[in-house]
Amino acid sequence: MPYTPPPVFRFAPSPTGLIHVGNARTALLNALLARRAGGTFVLRFDDTDAVRSRAEFAEAIAQDLVWLGIPPDHTVRQSDRLRLYEAAVERLKGMGRLYPAYETEEELDLKRGLQRARGLPPVYDRAALALSAADRARLEAEGRRPHWRFRLDQRLVSWIDGVRGPQQVDTASLSDPVLVRADGSFLYTLPSVVDDLDMGVTDVVRGEDHVTNTAVQIELFEALGGTAPRFAHHNLLTLPNGEGLSKRLGHLSLKALREAGEEPLAVAALAVLVGTSEAVAPVESLDALTAKVDLARISRAPARFDPADLPGLTARTLHLLPFAAVKARLAELGLAADEAFWLAVRGNLERLADARGWWDVCRSDMTPAIADDDRAFLAVAADVLPPEPWDGTTYKGWIAAAKAAGGRSGRALFHPLRLALTGRETGPELAALLPLMGRARVEGRLRGRTA
Repeated sequence: MPYTPPPVFRFAPSPTGLIHVGNARTALLNALLARRAGGTFVLRFDDTDAVRSRAEFAEAIAQDLVWLGIPPDHTVRQSDRLRLYEAAVERLKGMGRLYPAYETEEELDLKRGLQRARGLPPVYDRAALALSAADRARLEAEGRRPHWRFRLDQRLVSWIDGVRGPQQVDTASLSDPVLVRADGSFLYTLPSVVDDLDMGVTDVVRGEDHVTNTAVQIELFEALGGTAPRFAHHNLLTLPNGEGLSKRLGHLSLKALREAGEEPLAVAALAVLVGTSEAVAPVESLDALTAKVDLARISRAPARFDPADLPGLTARTLHLLPFAAVKARLAELGLAADEAFWLAVRGNLERLADARGWWDVCRSDMTPAIADDDRAFLAVAADVLPPEPWDGTTYKGWIAAAKAAGGRSGRALFHPLRLALTGRETGPELAALLPLMGRARVEGRLRGRTA
C-alpha cells in the first residue's frame, strides 16, 4: 500500500486580542483530531496586520493553549514568511489570475448600492479587467494605487465538508476577492492558502463563518498548483442570549476563565461537546475527551455556551482527576501533597485552590471549635484514641469506642468531632483525614488546644 503521511492540522488565530472559548473550540478540535490520528498540530499566527497584531497577545495565546493541554508541535508567524506571499503574488500576476483594480472604497460602496437598488447581488463587476494600459497609467498618475483581485473561474466548486457534508458554491455569485491591499499588505486569504500548501496542511477545521471563503480558497489552491486540504466547518459558540463571541469585547476569554479558577479540562469539555449530540460531562483527561470528538455529531445550529455551567463542571472534573494530573499544580500552590491527601479531599473541592484550606486543616495549627456542652464528650473521645500507626481503618474502631464511652450517637456523636477536628460543618470523610492529621494533632484539638 502507498505510504500516507500523518495528517497536519493547524490553528491560525490573529494575535489582535485574547482568545475566547469559541476560539478554543476550534483549537481543541484541531489539536485533538491531530492527536488521535498521530498527526501534527501547528499554531500559526496570522499576524500580517502590523497595526493590530501585538506580541503580548501572541504570548497570551500560546499560554492559553498550554493551559488547555494542547501545546502545538510547531509555531510559525506569517510576519516571518512575507517573501513566500510575495512570490505567490508574482506567480498569480504572471498567470493573469491577479489583476489591479483602482476603485476607492467609496466608489465600490456606490456600485453596490446601485446594484441593490436594481435588485442585483452586490458582486464586483470586474470593471478593472476592461482597463487599458493607458487607463491604468492615467489612474496612477492621479495618485491612485491599485489593490489586487484574484480572478475567479466562475464555476461550481464542490467539496465534502467534514461537518456539513457535500457542499457546492458557484463562484460566479462571488466578487473576485482582494488579496493585496493598495498599500501592499496581504489580506487573510492569500497567506493562509500559501502557508497551508507550504506546511502540508491536510485538514482545516474552523468555524462555519468561513464556509463561503472555502470555494475561493479551493480555486486559489488549484491556481498555485496544489491540492486543497479537507475542510470541516463547525457551528459557532454564542452567549446564552444568542450573541456571538468577540475577542474585541473580551467575551469569555481563556485568561479570565483561568484567573477565575475554572479547570482547563472543564473548559475544554464544554467548549468541545456543547452543540453536539454528545452529552456534556466531565472528563478525567484530554485522551478521554479526544475519544468523544466526532465531527459528524456536531449540530448545524449555533451552540450556546453558558458560563454558569462551568463552576459545577469544574468541581465535577476535579472529583475525577488522579493525583498525577494535579501533583505539579498542588506544588505550585505550595502544598507538598501526596496521593492520600488528594484522594481524601478532591471530592470536596470546587476549585483546585480550595485544597489549600484542607491542607491547613491537616497540617497546620488551628484553634478547635468546641461548644461548652461538648467538652466532656470530646475529652472522652481523646482518651480512647488508639495508638499510631493510623490508616484508613482507624476511624471505624475509634468512633465505636467513642460512642460506647461517651454514650452518644448520630449527630450528637459525629458533629462535635468534625467541628473540633476541622472547624467546618462538612468536608471529607474523617476516616481519610485522621491519618493525615496524626494522633498528636487530633488529641490536641479534642482537648481544646491549638494544634
